[in-house]
Amino acid sequence: MRLTDTSDLWWKTAVFYNLDVKTYLDTDDDGVGDLRGLAQRLDYLAELGVTCLWLAPFYPSPQRDNGYDIQDYYGVDPRYGTLGDMVEVLRTARDRGMRVIVDLVVNHTSDEHPWFQDARSSPDSRYRHFYSWRDDVPDDAPASMFPDVEDGVWTFDETAGQYYKHSFYRHQPDLATDHPEVREEIAKVLGFWLELGIDGFRVDAVPFLIDGDGGPEHEFLRTLRGYVSRRRGAAMLLGEVNLPYDEQLAFFGDSDGDELTMQFDFVANQRLYLALARQDAAPLRDALLSRPSIALGNQWGNFVRNHDELTLDQLSADEREEVFEAFAPEKGQRIHDRGITRRLPSMLEGDPRRIRMVYSLIFSLPGAPVLYYGEEIGMGEDPRITGSRAAVRTPMQWTDAAGAGFSDADPDDMVAQVVAGGFAPQHINVSQQRHDPGSFLRFVQELIRTYRAAPEIGWGELAILDQPHSCVLAHSVTSELGMLVAAHNFAPDGRTFRIDIAGADEGWRVVSLLGDDPAPVALDDRGFDVELGGYGHQWWRVIRPGERRIA
Repeated sequence: MRLTDTSDLWWKTAVFYNLDVKTYLDTDDDGVGDLRGLAQRLDYLAELGVTCLWLAPFYPSPQRDNGYDIQDYYGVDPRYGTLGDMVEVLRTARDRGMRVIVDLVVNHTSDEHPWFQDARSSPDSRYRHFYSWRDDVPDDAPASMFPDVEDGVWTFDETAGQYYKHSFYRHQPDLATDHPEVREEIAKVLGFWLELGIDGFRVDAVPFLIDGDGGPEHEFLRTLRGYVSRRRGAAMLLGEVNLPYDEQLAFFGDSDGDELTMQFDFVANQRLYLALARQDAAPLRDALLSRPSIALGNQWGNFVRNHDELTLDQLSADEREEVFEAFAPEKGQRIHDRGITRRLPSMLEGDPRRIRMVYSLIFSLPGAPVLYYGEEIGMGEDPRITGSRAAVRTPMQWTDAAGAGFSDADPDDMVAQVVAGGFAPQHINVSQQRHDPGSFLRFVQELIRTYRAAPEIGWGELAILDQPHSCVLAHSVTSELGMLVAAHNFAPDGRTFRIDIAGADEGWRVVSLLGDDPAPVALDDRGFDVELGGYGHQWWRVIRPGERRIA
């Protein structure tokens, strides 16, 4: 398939931005962010260069798990607004050139969902088979995902007189997604939001959505993907699959990629932090070399941080300890020794060289970048919140006001505390950085602009380039659209080296894309010399004779 046949595969070169409505902007000063506030900030996101907005769950919920305990799949939590407000967000986003995807959380419901309440009331309830019930706990029951909170995945319900399964918290009973009626309900949920204009779904905890390894289970994903494509031709599924590459690959589907459209690259993400801890690019280089090939219509989602803890479960115990010692030396900065509750800027002690190098790297790797709100200004976590994901789920910092420009409500009434300490809004906020040409916000805007002008990053093939320094990652991304070369130094001191371009010939040149000197440099003996400072980074466009690309 030629690239000209795939113009509707917008996710290949998208810039994703994830936010939670309740912590973004509060317009009625009740302490909770709302959809009207989000609508007011869409111009800011368009100015940043975001092309796809990913909304965390906004559905009615008891909020015992940050909204992932859903009480009604077809509504909007009244604290955030109405369905009419959601439609206004979708319309405004579309006018600004942005698509919108939403969380699809159908591996479980809240125990307050009407389905579960009806199911537990009687063995004859039509919803009884929507959940998994047993008279006793099986001997081979798996351990809980949250052993620090739950002692198992089966809980006895007094009303039902049986045990029900919950892979996560006990207030989130698992849906029996292998049952035809449950799958029919899930299809209705998809159809409802697609009809309102949603462009796709971020599918939560995919391995728990389809129990088992066989074809019949993956057939469910194929069915969902086909349904989504039929209902909205350019809609997509972005899956959360935190597994090794060889297991993760199955969730893309067959050679045509007929299951998940995109997946987050958890392997490279975790190896990135090991590389940062060691100040050695080798762990990330090895991961990228082992990254499997995927179908043309599929894509990897590259990210630095997300809304959960920074999980390290694919590293060995010794490797995890290295990362913990470097970036989470205090127990309160960890969750059950499986992940870190901090954001990158605080982990790197606010060093602008290292922080900028990391984001430059993420945007230059083949795939589509996924930002978590506040990353574009270098927000940190709240150090007063220990051992909890809530540390990175704080109000967006718009101004240096007491409520961070998020809300004028009494602090005791706000949905979350504003960050305190060195990363408080007095030091880190949008308003100040918008007027500072040297700010991190301006840097991220420039990265996004350069990424969007380099479609080969989304479409091309990765090659790791030889050079003598283990602390440096040099790579190229090549497609029929062009060729980009990038180099990133994980060490605090500078390095000089040479990059050779395979297949280069007379007349080939390179142009710096991120530096101050855009003058083309002719290749010397099919290569060019590079000098990177400590934690330095650089991108170059390779211009071949006859190409008319601009820098």
